[in-house]
Amino acid sequence: MGWEVKFQQGVNLPQIGWWLDAQKSQMRSFVSHAHSDHIASHREIVATRATASLMRLRISGRRQETILEYGQAWDAEFGCEFKLHPAGHILGSAMLQATNEHGSLLYTGDFKLRPSLAAEPCVAPRADVLIMETTFGLPRYVFPPPEQIEREIVDFCRTALADKITPVLYAYSLGKTQELLQIVGCAGLPVMLHVHGYRLTQRYAELGMKLPRFAPLDPGNYAGYVIIAPPMSGQSEPLTWINPKRTAVATGWALDGSAKYQYGCDAAFPLSDHADFPDLLAFVDQVQPKIVYTLHGFAKEFAATLRARGIEAWAIGQQNQMDLAL
Repeated sequence: MGWEVKFQQGVNLPQIGWWLDAQKSQMRSFVSHAHSDHIASHREIVATRATASLMRLRISGRRQETILEYGQAWDAEFGCEFKLHPAGHILGSAMLQATNEHGSLLYTGDFKLRPSLAAEPCVAPRADVLIMETTFGLPRYVFPPPEQIEREIVDFCRTALADKITPVLYAYSLGKTQELLQIVGCAGLPVMLHVHGYRLTQRYAELGMKLPRFAPLDPGNYAGYVIIAPPMSGQSEPLTWINPKRTAVATGWALDGSAKYQYGCDAAFPLSDHADFPDLLAFVDQVQPKIVYTLHGFAKEFAATLRARGIEAWAIGQQNQMDLAL
């Protein structure tokens, strides 16, 4: 008997009684990272120190926390051992490696192979069963070199400031805001953060990440600063009063070309905290699994790509289209 894998608003491993990134409250769940679509008010969690700390900022209430260091073995009962490995997505993000008598299983959560300026470097252990996120699972999603993306973001900000216009960068408050702060702040530009990102960035600093100087957004004194704010703020208070401003969004979906219109911005930069298509393939090559389950984004398409390469792969929780040889 191998691993039994179920999906219903999160991955369930019924043989050992654990959920993985359950989106509704459960008795026990591994939490890969603290983004809102991966957390809920569970009774018991396994997570890294950073993820548990960030989670406390986002979800109130008490829960039993098992905090694991990367690579630390932990007995999850039923003859199963857990280990966490860095996922490279945001600070504290982790992949779960579960091992029992039937072999090893690796659940990635959200991950990024290329180095991030605001997360630990990704580590890909080998496993028999791989459950992986496939957000950008189509061949057209190939991100430019990081140095190019970072240079274009800094140039955008410098040009706006030289024109006496306030550059506003829209990005998620957790993860992307801190990566943008590293890019822009290390280029010597002064940065102000929207209150949501400011609070989380303070927690990053408390958790030991070295960051450039940053200040909370000051409505009376923002001229000359780069402002980083969550995308929703562009359509509502408090940022409607910033004038003149030049806006950009940082998202992997910038590769689609329509992103700047979708977000109502002047520019869009393909800065992502997910793996692109080549890195998804490279990750599978590193893990060398016997079977792959794909999740999120273009899961069916990426599973079909893997099957065409001779790897058994299925989109979990979806209707898979079989490929028939003619």
